[in-house]
Amino acid sequence: MIVNCPHCGKQLKLNDKIRESVQRLEPGRQLKVKCVHCAVPFGLDAKSMQVARPGTDAARPARQESPPAGRVRPPAPPATDWLRDGSFEEKEVVEDIPRALVLMPESSNRAMVVKAATEFGYLVEPAQTAEEAIDKMRFVNYAAVFLHSGFEPGGINTGKFHRFMRMMDMSRRRYIFYVLLGEQFETLYDLQALAYSVNLVVNDAEIPYVGTVLKKAIPEFETLFGPLMEELRVIGK
Repeated sequence: MIVNCPHCGKQLKLNDKIRESVQRLEPGRQLKVKCVHCAVPFGLDAKSMQVARPGTDAARPARQESPPAGRVRPPAPPATDWLRDGSFEEKEVVEDIPRALVLMPESSNRAMVVKAATEFGYLVEPAQTAEEAIDKMRFVNYAAVFLHSGFEPGGINTGKFHRFMRMMDMSRRRYIFYVLLGEQFETLYDLQALAYSVNLVVNDAEIPYVGTVLKKAIPEFETLFGPLMEELRVIGK
C-alpha cells in the first residue's frame, strides 16, 4: 500500500505490520508513523488506507482468469506502475512506529500518560533512571519524550536528563516532541514551555486529560514546524 507523506509529499510503502495495525484501529483513532524522508510523524487511519493512487495495483481491476483444471493458480505479476511515473526511487518502506520515552515515577499518572501516548500511536518505553534514559536516547531515535519533574531528585532544574535534552544538537532535537509534566507547570502555556526549552508543559491536575492535550498540541506542532524541518533536512541541517 502506497501513501503520501502530508509534510514532504514523498511516497511511502507501508509494510504488512502497519497495515494490519491500522485495520485494527477503533473508529476515530489514528496510528502515528514517521516519514523516512523528512522524519516527521503523521497519522494513518482506515480511510487513508482506502485511498489508491491512479495507476497503482490497488486501483487496477483484478484479473478474473481461471487457472486450468487441476492446476494451482500462479502468483500475480509484479507491479509495474513505477515504470510509468518514475517514482520507484522515491518509494520507501515505513518499517517502524514512532517511539515515545516516558520518564515518570510509577503511579496512576504514569499509567495515564502511557495509555494516552499508546492510543496516539506511539510505541511507549519506560526508563527507571536518568542514566538508563540517556543510554536509550543514544541508540534510539524517539519521536516523543515525557519527563515528570519528580523523576529525578532535585527536580527539573538540576536533573541530568533535562540537561542532556537541552544540550542535544538541534539537528536531532528538533524532531523530538518534548513534554514536561509536574505541579509547577500550566498546561499548554507556550511561554513556560519556551522557558524550559520544551514543546509542551502539562500540570499534574490535567494529566487525566493528557490524551486530549496531545491531540491539540502535536498536530499544531507538525503543521507549524513540519515544512521548516523538511527544508532544513533538504539543506543538510
